[in-house]
Amino acid sequence: MKKVWTTLAVIGMIGVIVLVLMNNKAKSNAKVAAQSEITSALPITVALVTKSELDEELSLVGTIAANNDVNIASETQGRVKAVNAKVGDFVTAGSTIIHLDDELKQANLISAEANFEKSKADFERTQALWKEKAVTDAQMDAAKLGYKSAEAQLITARRQLKDSRISTPISGFLTARSVDVGANVQNNMIIGTVVDISTLKVKVNVGESDVFKLKVGEKVQVSTEVYQGVKFDAKITNIAAKGDEAHTYPVEIALSNSKTSPLKAGMFARVIFTSVQHQKSLTIPREAIVGSVKDAKVYVVEGGNTVKLRNVVAGTESGGLVSILQGLKEGDSIVINGQNNLKDGAAVAVIK
Repeated sequence: MKKVWTTLAVIGMIGVIVLVLMNNKAKSNAKVAAQSEITSALPITVALVTKSELDEELSLVGTIAANNDVNIASETQGRVKAVNAKVGDFVTAGSTIIHLDDELKQANLISAEANFEKSKADFERTQALWKEKAVTDAQMDAAKLGYKSAEAQLITARRQLKDSRISTPISGFLTARSVDVGANVQNNMIIGTVVDISTLKVKVNVGESDVFKLKVGEKVQVSTEVYQGVKFDAKITNIAAKGDEAHTYPVEIALSNSKTSPLKAGMFARVIFTSVQHQKSLTIPREAIVGSVKDAKVYVVEGGNTVKLRNVVAGTESGGLVSILQGLKEGDSIVINGQNNLKDGAAVAVIK
């Protein structure tokens, strides 16, 4: 009997040992499986999609143009009698620049004035007689026609005399003069150019992605290389309704010329469109984007341990952040480091 109990005890001990060994093996297999799963998950660093205020700065280079640039043409012909302004002079609107020989034109005016006075007197006498039925309707019509013809000749003679004094229609600087005393001027000949730079225009071409952010009347800042650190206040006066072949739109900016820092037409100027600054939008770090900004993609963490490659529409980049116009929402978790080894649907392990 004692031998039987000894045998049963040995069998029981062997069973316990077997159970312990089997349990240890199961734990070991589970540990190996867990380690294998961790090893297959790729380590990544993530960031959340947030709303930020991007300090956008749209800055473009344009050319300064005069507010008004007029070529002055002669409306008559003749010999230059006097020159009243030299290149570089400031001339006021209506002032005479070139005086042509007007002796014959003055004689024509005197003749036209005398003829007009005679025709007027004849018309008035004929009209008085016509009212008394002393002259015929035909005689009255002839007197009236002679009066109107003389009046037209007088207007023409006055204009011809006036045209012998070639004047500027605007105030500004005389930047060119093509004739001197003694030269013969022909009709419609350009004799000079006057430029008004009291107010200036800056012309820039703005891309289609930015032009819709601008409005007529908005304030901008203008700077030049000539005056370092000096900024001029200006405003948008015109935005073209039609773009060019490069899909840019001409925008015109007006600014008053400064007396302390005067600008000249033809200079380059940098225009800073301050109205597009400080816009709040969804943003992500630039390093999250896979590929180019124009064809942007990002890896979005889903379920905590897998990633999905998603197409997004990127906007402006500023200070290491890129605005997202479409494809993400606030709070999405995106991969910012480790995406080079990823593919769509890959298992990942987020590194805190």
